[in-house]
This record gives sequence, structure tokens and C-alpha cells, in this order.
Amino acid sequence: MSSSKSSAPQTGPVYRIPPYYYIHVLDQNTNVSRLELGPKTFIKQDNETVTIGPEKMITVPPRHYCVVENPVVKNEAGVVQFDQNGQARLSHADLDIRLEKDYKEPFPLYPGEILRQPVTPLKHVVANSALRLKAVLDFDDNGEQRKAGDEWLFEGPGTYTPRKEVSVEEQIRATVIGTNQAIRLSAKKEIIDRMGQRRVTGENWLVKKSGAYLPLAYETVVNVENAYVLTDKRALHLRALKTFTDDFGQQRKNGDEWLLTTEQTETHILNVYEELVANVDVTTLNSRQYCVILNPVSADGKNQLGKKKLVVGEKSFFLQPGERLEKGIQDVYILGEDEGVILKCIESFDDDEKDQGPRMPGDRWMIRGPREYIPPTQVEVLLRRKAIPLDENEGIYVRDIKSGRVRAVVGQTYMLTQDEELWDKELPPQVEQLLLRDPLADRNVKVKDSDSKTTSSASQSSKRDKSKVVTYRVPHNAAVQVYDYKAKHSRIVFGPELVMLGPDEHFTLINLSGSTPKKPNQIKSLALLLGPDFFTDVIVIETADHARLSLQLSYNWFFDINDRTDEKEGAKLFSVPDFVGDAAKAIASRIRGAVAGVQFDDFHKNSANIIRASVFGLEVIPETTASTDKQSVPQTRVRDRFVFPQNNLVITSIDIQSAEPVDQRTRDALQKSVQLAIEITTMSQEASAKHEASRREQEAKGLLERQRIKDEAGAEEVRKALLELQALSAAVESTGQAKAEAQSRAESTRIEGEAAVEQARLKAEATKIEAEAELERLKLAREAEIKFLRESNELEINKKQNISKIEIEKFQLQVEAIGADTIQAIATSGPETQVKLLQALGLQSTLITDGRSPINLMGFGQSLLGGGAGAL
Repeated sequence: MSSSKSSAPQTGPVYRIPPYYYIHVLDQNTNVSRLELGPKTFIKQDNETVTIGPEKMITVPPRHYCVVENPVVKNEAGVVQFDQNGQARLSHADLDIRLEKDYKEPFPLYPGEILRQPVTPLKHVVANSALRLKAVLDFDDNGEQRKAGDEWLFEGPGTYTPRKEVSVEEQIRATVIGTNQAIRLSAKKEIIDRMGQRRVTGENWLVKKSGAYLPLAYETVVNVENAYVLTDKRALHLRALKTFTDDFGQQRKNGDEWLLTTEQTETHILNVYEELVANVDVTTLNSRQYCVILNPVSADGKNQLGKKKLVVGEKSFFLQPGERLEKGIQDVYILGEDEGVILKCIESFDDDEKDQGPRMPGDRWMIRGPREYIPPTQVEVLLRRKAIPLDENEGIYVRDIKSGRVRAVVGQTYMLTQDEELWDKELPPQVEQLLLRDPLADRNVKVKDSDSKTTSSASQSSKRDKSKVVTYRVPHNAAVQVYDYKAKHSRIVFGPELVMLGPDEHFTLINLSGSTPKKPNQIKSLALLLGPDFFTDVIVIETADHARLSLQLSYNWFFDINDRTDEKEGAKLFSVPDFVGDAAKAIASRIRGAVAGVQFDDFHKNSANIIRASVFGLEVIPETTASTDKQSVPQTRVRDRFVFPQNNLVITSIDIQSAEPVDQRTRDALQKSVQLAIEITTMSQEASAKHEASRREQEAKGLLERQRIKDEAGAEEVRKALLELQALSAAVESTGQAKAEAQSRAESTRIEGEAAVEQARLKAEATKIEAEAELERLKLAREAEIKFLRESNELEINKKQNISKIEIEKFQLQVEAIGADTIQAIATSGPETQVKLLQALGLQSTLITDGRSPINLMGFGQSLLGGGAGAL
């Protein structure tokens, strides 16, 4: 009988048990289960039930094992022990690990035994690995007593045989230690390591021996430490975490810091009590470099706080812990002939420079080139000076910091001394802006519009260096006034000339009237242009007949300077601050006075003569007279200039650009007269234009009539051709219509026949397709139904199996949770209590019943007669 057939459930009373199969039979009268082994045929009685089986016996192959829970009790001969009821005795809550050497033949499970772990291969431990084992019960391990909780290693290569008193915690693999490597270990409890040293709980140590290292059970590999390679350009800055003796035999105290270089070792692995602070690179100085070390380390390795040490190249060194460079690596001061450095003493010392003697704190001096200079630690370099080359038109402002005196140095190469500094000359913002403007190109630009308008290339230059002497190029035929506030003296400079301001000199700012009509403070300038030039003004006048007019006049002017070397003549130029506004007011007053006595018609006819005569005045023509009534009358003429003696301003001519009435009525009257003249001219031009238009119209009408006649003749010819074509089209239409109708009827009949044939064929194909589709649908439906039933059955089977497994696991877990001792105590608690009660009462036998359970009293009398009295 095959295993699949023998394992199938049997419902009849006859059970055929194959070889190496077994069943469990429960006697319902005695509630005792027994084991029946094959090969045999078992006939089940009415009071018996087969609880398990037929099941195949368990076979343990070589190098395999299994675990059985609640194993049966056997004597020394290996025979299973039974109690008085015929039930196999079990070691409840116990485990039995069964190996191939103990069970060479297949064995069954007795009632109550549970296969805790199926047949499993024994675990093979390879070399350089081990199993960490833990004792769960006290036992004797080949003469060594193991206590519950002890841990140890089973090191490979080998095969581990499990025991019920031991649990496998984990598998450990050896850590490979390479060259320049070490592993850091930590002790979980007090142990003796593989080197024979005692380690306390929590202690860390290093293992540096190359090869594979297998940690002990109470050792933990913290990490793998790699060695740091030290070179001539790299060192290690280390710190001690506690007091210890390092690898070089030197004692380090907690918090000590030191430097490890290649002179001590080429590679270094950090000790467990060492901490890497930083990798220190070598500091290299060439022959033109030096540095200052703060807090240098003395010979005993201690930092000298507050001290400095000067190191000059060529040299290479490592900064010790606590040392730092004051300003990094600095270059040696290489001074040329035109260079120097200003020094300041911050600590007293003896200066060996040319026997200068002692220097006191606060002293300042200068070292000039050409030479090399390295400042000592007692000296601070304030700044480096370079000679300033100056052209004859260039200069600088120099201030003596001791006396405060400021002077200008011009036209020489000059180097500031230790007691001198450049002085910034401040100028008003308006003067700063005017220095950047071209006085000729921007002479008419208003100050308020200077920021928004584009100035010349000079105004777009860079910002002025305030320490340089202020220069201003006076243009040709212009003058600039410079005032010295210290000497209280002014000087006039005529162009073309270059003005250079002294420390206490300032330009005289010129404010002129501008715009039309003239408004004060519109144009600002540093240079006064001497002309010739012009300015424009608008004035309002009133005639004798009270006609008000607005005149726009343009004046030509220039300054008449005979001797430019005369300071008084030059000072006159700037005696009038706003010569434009003053001249405009003076001329306007003369014109208003002259026009006030003239009628409007006379002024309109002779406006130019009246205005020029009022401004320039009249002069008598010499040696010319006119005779009227025998009296001699001198002839006059208009002068050619008008001079202002205060500043020698000369007005040479007046240009009347426009004259408009201010009164609206006067303006309207003038406008009407002008319009009347314009209308007369317009009417004459209109009459001539009408005559010319009528002539052209008649010519156009003649041409149009001739063209119309030609178009009508052409239209008649086209109409004739159209009628001929219409007749021909009618004939063709009558014959073609009958032919087309016959052909269409024949074509329609043919198409209807072909459509009927095609319709029949398509109906046959549709019927065939529907039949095939219905057949395919039924076939798929049957297959789907069969598949559904099969999958449902499989799911139901899996569900039953999973439920049974869950119940088995639940019962096993419950039994494991309760424990064998607890179950035994629960099972025997009633009888033991009753026995103890009887023993306490002193009764030999007794029977206690509730009156509802039947009692078998057969042989009870004999027992009373033979056994003595009893109590009921």
C-alpha cells in the first residue's frame, strides 16, 4: 500500500496498517490511548476510536535530528514504561533530541508525544566561525558544570550536536585583521581574553595581530581601526581620554595633547584611550618667508602662554598643540629704493639697526629700502609706504600728525615719513560736481538738471582722489577766482591755465540767472566766461496807449579786460555776483521807460530803433548838421555798445526775436487783420482753381462718353455668342436626358440584385458566427465552472489544514506556556487533597458520592469482611 493511500482517512472498522506506519487508538471506556504498529490489519471495536493514523513513522537520516516534546519514559534497557492503566508514561514539558545514532530504525510517536521540530540537518560550523551557545538549564558538559545563563562558543570546523539544555543564540564569524589594522573589543562581563589578560566589564582593548580573530562569547567587536600613515608632511594631533601609558612607553594624563610625527612611527593605530583631534600638515617656509608662533611649546612640552616666537625660513616644522600662527605665513618685506615701512614698538627691546639703542613702547620709525626686513616680535608693522611720483602739474596734500600743519607737495617724487599722512581735502558737493563738468560744453546746463542730463566725457570720470591736489583747467577766455581763507587773499586766474588749490584755498562759486524769462540761481559755474556770448530774456512792456506786449530779446555781450595782470581789473569781474540778472534788469528798465511814451502803432513800425536807442543811447554824428529854417540841427545815431562799468560788461547788440501782445483784445485785432489778408489771397487762389477744375471736368466727360459707346458694342457681340451657345446646350440636354434615365434604371436593377445576393451571404455568415460564438461561450463557461469548483475545493482543503495546524500550534503553545509541572500539579491536585484529608481524619477507606453517580457495590461486602470496617 502506498503512503498516499495509507494516509487517506478510513471510515470502516478495518484499518490496514502498512509497514512502518502506526495509528493511535482511544478506548472510550477507559479513556486510554494506545499505539498500534504495522504491518497489521486492525479491527476497531465499538468502544474504540482511531484518533491518529495511519501515519508514517519518523526516520532520522545520518547527520540529522528531530525534537520530540513530552517524550515517553524508558528504562535502562530502552523499553517504554506504562502506568497501571496501560498508558505510556510521558515526561511532560520535556524535550527529547533524537539522533540517527540512537534511532537507526524508524520510530512512531506514542500518544501524547509531539514532534516539536521535524527532521532537520545538523548544523555544520566552518573554520573561522563559531556558534554562541547559552545554557537554559544546569547540566554537566563533559565534566564542566554549566549554569543556566552561561554562554560559550562552539568553534569550527565541526558539526554541532544540539542538546535540550542548550540554545543556539547566533553564529559568529571571525573578523579578519589586515596589515595596519586592529579591532576594538569590548567586554560584556569580567573575562580572561585570548591573550590571558583579565578584562573587566565595559573595558575596551585592541587586538593588532594580523589574521582572523574570533571573539569570545562575552567579547563584542566595536569596530575595525585603520592605521594612520604618517609622512614628512603630515602628523597627528592626539588627546588622552584618561591617564594611561601609550605605545611608546610614555605616560599620558587625562586631557593631555601631543603631536605624533614620523620620527616616532610611520603608522599609528589609535589607542582606546586616544582621540584624534586633527591631522596637522607641515608648515613650510621658504627663504623669503617668516611667521610668528603664539604660545610656543618649551623644551618640557608645555605651552608658554602669552609669548611669541619668530621663525624664519628656510624651514619646515609642525605646529605643536596649543600653538598657532599670529598672522599666518608672511612674506619678508623686500623694500626698493622708493619703498619703506613704518614700524611701532609694542615692547621694549634693543634695536640693532645702526646702533639705534633701546626702543620704548609707542615709538614710531621708518625703515627705507633697498633692503630686506623681518620685523622682530616686539615690533608691529603699521603700514608700507611707497614713494608717490608727481609730475609738475600734480601734487598731494601732506599733514604732519604732530603739528597738524597741512602743506601741498607738487612736482616731485615724495615719500611720506613716519610723522606724515595724506590729508583729504573736502570740497562742497556742488564744487565736486562742477569739477567733473566741462565749463564750455555744459555752460547752459541747469544745476537741478545736471543729474538727469548726459554730460561730457569729463563728467563721467572716476571719483576724485581727495588726497591729491585739486586741479581745474580754466578754459580759454575765462577766469576763475580762488580765495585763500588762511591768508585772506584772493587771486584771479585767466585761461587757458591750470589752477592748483592749496590746502586752505577754495573756488568762488558763481551763481547766474538762467531760463527764459530770467530766474536767479539757475546756473552754477566755477569759471566765468569772458565772451563774446549771448543770453535771451522775455520782458513785458506797455505803450503809451496802454497796449501791453511781450518781447523776447537776445543780447550779445563780452567782458572788456585791457590788462589781465592788473588785480583791480580782474577783481571787477567778480564784483557783481550775478551779472546776467543785473544786466537783464537794467536793460529791461530802459526799454520799458522808452516804450512807455510811444503809441502802439509807432512802436509796431519802429520797434527795433526804439529798443536799440533806449538801450545803447544816441550820439551826435560829428561834422554833420541839417538846415531847417536857417537853424543848425545836429544829426544823431544809435551807439554800438552799452557798458557796465562795475564789472566791464559790454552789451554789443540786441536781437528782437518776437513781439506778442499780452492783451487778448489787441491780439484778436491783429489776428483779424492777418486773417483778412489771408482770406483775400485764398479767394483769388480758389477762383483760379475752380476754373481749371471745370475745364478738366469737360474733357473727362467727353472721354467717358466715347468709352461707353465702345463698351456697348462689345457687349452686343458677346450677347450674340451667348444665344448661340444656349441653343446648342438645349439640344444636347433633350437627347442626353432620355439616355441617362435608361442607363440609370438598368444600373439600379443590377445594383439591387447584387445587394440581395450579398445580403443572403452575409446572413449565412452571421448565423454561423453566432452558433460558433454560443458554442465557445458554453465551452468557456463549463471550463470556468470546473476551475472554480477545483479551486474552491483546494481552498477548503487548505483552510481545514491551516485550521488544524493552528489548533495544534495553539495547544502546543498552551501546554508550553503552562508547563509540565503545572499540568501534573493540576491533574493530581484532587486525589492528593483527598488523600491528605483522609490521612488527617484517620480513615482507612471511604466513599463519598453526591447520590447521582452510580456506584458498583459488587464485592463490597467481601472487602468489608476481609479488610475491616469502613465508613460510608
